[in-house]
Amino acid sequence: MTATRVDTDVVRRLPKAVLHDHLDGGLRPATVVDLAAAVGHTLPTTDADELAAWYFEAANSGDLVRYIATFEHTLAVMQNREGLLRVAEEYVLDLAADGVVYAEVRYAPELNTRGGLSMREVVETVQEGLAAGMAKAAAAGTPVRVGTLLCGMRMFERVREAADLAVAYRDAGVVGFDIAGAEDGFPPADHLAAFEHLRRENVPFTIHAGEAHGLPSIHQALQVCGAQRIGHGVRITEDIVDGKLGRLAGWVRDRRVPLEMCPTSNLQTGCADSIAGHPITALKDLGFRVTLNTDNRLVSGTTMTREMSLLVEEAGWTVEDLRTVTVNAVKSAFIPFDERRALLEDVVLPGYAAAL
Repeated sequence: MTATRVDTDVVRRLPKAVLHDHLDGGLRPATVVDLAAAVGHTLPTTDADELAAWYFEAANSGDLVRYIATFEHTLAVMQNREGLLRVAEEYVLDLAADGVVYAEVRYAPELNTRGGLSMREVVETVQEGLAAGMAKAAAAGTPVRVGTLLCGMRMFERVREAADLAVAYRDAGVVGFDIAGAEDGFPPADHLAAFEHLRRENVPFTIHAGEAHGLPSIHQALQVCGAQRIGHGVRITEDIVDGKLGRLAGWVRDRRVPLEMCPTSNLQTGCADSIAGHPITALKDLGFRVTLNTDNRLVSGTTMTREMSLLVEEAGWTVEDLRTVTVNAVKSAFIPFDERRALLEDVVLPGYAAAL
């Protein structure tokens, strides 16, 4: 492999894997407009291009209230069967068009029950939509495997219900669990019973930690709750001084705990000042198992191709670096080992070789 000349066309052809991407943060703007009209929801604008610009501007405003308000509109159009089916199917097709070969999509089913659907009906509907998208992508010659992470909202009371659904649908497309929502003030150990239940039932889980809150949230997610991965985790750098790792950072690196890092999103939420200075590069160079992710594609105005291209252009990444984070993601996926190995040997590594 060569480390020279990594242009956007090369990046676009590379096989990609994404582990941290929210369903309700990745809708097509035109779909939001269509579905909002169908349910009578008022949007900031009904022009799809203007709506995309509104999302991006709001997310980059530095105003947390405005950032959170962006999800009000996507969730409003995901409260019935029609909306969920369309959003889930298009989610898969958009990833396939971006060169993604493996993805884990996460969402909190309790947030999609305002229209009368039960949480179980939400899960079954989303799985139906994802399956339809995967079938269409395969038929088009761009197959992508998509697994689901069910989320509990850490500041609400239905986390255990979501965990129960993750157990129930473990062999029906759901590959794991997560908790999301306001990190600061809502420690993961508040939901320890749910995590203990998941461990007893052999369901893997990740936890949003080390973004809005620092090292204590990462420590608690790993050492108290037993997370297998960390969502974001950018503030693990607070335990690294002049290249020397503290005990927690050493644990994360040495035990190959995957970090689901989302550069553009982290810039928007103030966790990093620039792509060039984002912790993902330093952590990669220190040997951490970092993965590259989009988080919320509509809200952040991004794709995996864009995230990779930004790191190439602004942080000096090479194709080898992109291959490293892709391999890291596949190795860290919540699917069986033989399936991960086949994905690496049959798809990812040959895809990188063919792209160059």
